[in-house]
Amino acid sequence: MPARTLSNLARSLISDPAAMVVGLWARRDLIWQFTHRNIELRHRGSRLGAAWALVNPLSMLALYYVIFGIIYRTRFNVLPGETGYDFLLAMFLGLSLFHAFSETLSWAPTLITSHPNFVKKVVFPLEVLPVAQLGASVFHLSVSLGLVLVGSIFGSTGLTWHIVWLPVIVLPLLLLSMGLAWFLAALGVFVRDIGQLSAFAVTVLLFASAIMFPAAMIPQQSPELWAVLKFNPILQIVELARHAVLWHEPIQVAKLAYVYAFGIGTFVAGAIFFSLLRRSFAEVI
Repeated sequence: MPARTLSNLARSLISDPAAMVVGLWARRDLIWQFTHRNIELRHRGSRLGAAWALVNPLSMLALYYVIFGIIYRTRFNVLPGETGYDFLLAMFLGLSLFHAFSETLSWAPTLITSHPNFVKKVVFPLEVLPVAQLGASVFHLSVSLGLVLVGSIFGSTGLTWHIVWLPVIVLPLLLLSMGLAWFLAALGVFVRDIGQLSAFAVTVLLFASAIMFPAAMIPQQSPELWAVLKFNPILQIVELARHAVLWHEPIQVAKLAYVYAFGIGTFVAGAIFFSLLRRSFAEVI
C-alpha cells in the first residue's frame, strides 16, 4: 500500500472520530431534546410515569435481597457487625451502577436500525442517538444513586465526605458505556444477530461483576476464574464505589487508574469504529 494512502488512512482514523466527538458540544441542544424524548417515551402511557425510575430498581433490589440476603444470608463482610440493611445498601449501589451499563447492551445493537429515516431520508448526526440514549440511562442512574446516598444516612457508617469520590468513579463507567454504545450501534447495522446475545451477555456480566456477593469470594473459590474476572472493569468500578462511598476506605488509586484507562480506551475505540462504519449505514439499511 502506498505511503500516501497509509497517511490518508491514519489521518482519517484520527480526524474523523475527533471531529465527531468535538461536534457533540455544538449539538448539545439536540442531544438534550432527544434525551428528554427518550425519558418520556420510556414511561409514556404508564400510570406511574417517571415514578418507574424508582419502582423498577427498588423492585429488583427487593427480589435479590430476598434471595441473597435472606435465603442465602450473603454478606460482604467488610464492616464489623454488618447488618442486613448494610448489605442491602451495598447491593443497591452495585445494581444501580451495573444497570446503567447493562442498559447499553440492551438498546445499542438496534439503535441505528430502528431509525431508518435518520439514515436514509435526512442529514442527521447519527452519533447523537447513542449519546441521547445514554443520557436517559444517566437520568435513571442519578435517581438510584440519590436513593443510595439518602439510604446511607441510616447505615452503620453514615454519610461522609467520601461521597465526593462517587462522580469520579462513575465517569469511567459512562466513558465505557458510551464507547460500547457506539461500537454496538454500528456493528448492529451489519450483524443483526448481535442483539439476540444481549440478554445472555447481561446475565453473564451480572454474576461476573460480583453485584450480589463479595468479590473476595471469587479468588477463594476459584483462583483460576479470578485471574480473568479481576480485569472486569464493571467489577472494579462497583468495588471502588462500595469501598469509598459506603465503607469510607481510602481510594485504591491503581484500580481507579485501570478503570479510567479501560474507559477512555473503549470510548476512543468506539468513536473510531462508529465513525468509520457510518459511511456504509445507508447502503445496508
